[in-house]
Amino acid sequence: MKSKFPSAEGWQPQADGVVIENMWQIIKLIIAGLFGGVLGGMGMGGGTLLIPFLTVFCKVPQHSAQAINLISFIPMAGIALIIHFKKKLVDVKGVLWIIIPSCAAAVGAAFLARGVDATILKKLFGEFIIALGVYQIVCEIVLKVRKHKEKHTNRLQ
Repeated sequence: MKSKFPSAEGWQPQADGVVIENMWQIIKLIIAGLFGGVLGGMGMGGGTLLIPFLTVFCKVPQHSAQAINLISFIPMAGIALIIHFKKKLVDVKGVLWIIIPSCAAAVGAAFLARGVDATILKKLFGEFIIALGVYQIVCEIVLKVRKHKEKHTNRLQ
């Protein structure tokens, strides 16, 4: 039976999980955790960076990367939430309208993701990230156009 712990040859893979072959692999995982933690702590969704980093650079299978993201999110979110509460940045009344439906959707999506091929999950995640990027760019352009128009109308008056 192969061990899950470090050996002279490196770490042995678990079933469809992370394969840690050498120290460079460990360093890449630590970097992924740091960047994911920074983004997660700022409330920007560390998984947006963590999942692609794990799948592309660390060669972690898609389903495993998503599971790692979810597990790492729990302590990250807890710490960030405590800090945001202390700074009075959380609207407690409004948050329940988000928590309840998002938890229900998460349960359904978790069951759906289990049955979806990893290639399709990668494609869907990539399309989501691209759509999000395009949306952000469009919003920024619209904002700049509005500011430019306001500036011109203020000059004319």
